[in-house]
Amino acid sequence: MTDIAASLPIVATSAGVVALAEIGDKTMLLAVLLAARFRQPGAVIAGIALATLANHGLAAWAGAALAGWLAGPWFQLAVAIGFLAMAAWTLVPDRLEDAPAPASRGTALLATAIAFFLVEIGDKTQVATIALGARFQAVAAVTIGTTAGMLMVNVPAVILGERALGLVPLALVRRLAALIFAGLGLWLLVESLPALRG
Repeated sequence: MTDIAASLPIVATSAGVVALAEIGDKTMLLAVLLAARFRQPGAVIAGIALATLANHGLAAWAGAALAGWLAGPWFQLAVAIGFLAMAAWTLVPDRLEDAPAPASRGTALLATAIAFFLVEIGDKTQVATIALGARFQAVAAVTIGTTAGMLMVNVPAVILGERALGLVPLALVRRLAALIFAGLGLWLLVESLPALRG
């Protein structure tokens, strides 16, 4: 029970960070495209969940593994700089044409899972997951949180389709997400400076 209670703040932080980064991201736009293409929301949502669990599980593991190998103030400084870079990257809007359309054959679930997994490689939400994995070194909690964050944004996008894009002030959300990433980066930077001086 103590482990679950200790994991809840990590899950919540991971969900919030990734949800903010995902709003207006190319994978959210891809969710709208897939929903319109297949008209099978349950299968599309399941495909998004499977792809995110796989992709973010690997990303969180990579972040935690890197933190274990490179533990110390220099690595913490690198993670801080990574969050600051994420803040700048979040301000750059994605376009739908950045997301390749999935193959026309196969089931909606399989096509969605493959498309989402591939589009998520190198995406800002995957990079954020690596940074969260490095920061918390809790692969399961980070993966659960980031997957929940992706679903919080993409389930309404699948169900509401293009109307979801009109309901959310994307520029404001991008600025808010950038502010949060910058805050995390500055916090880690301040934490790492005393160790670097000593």
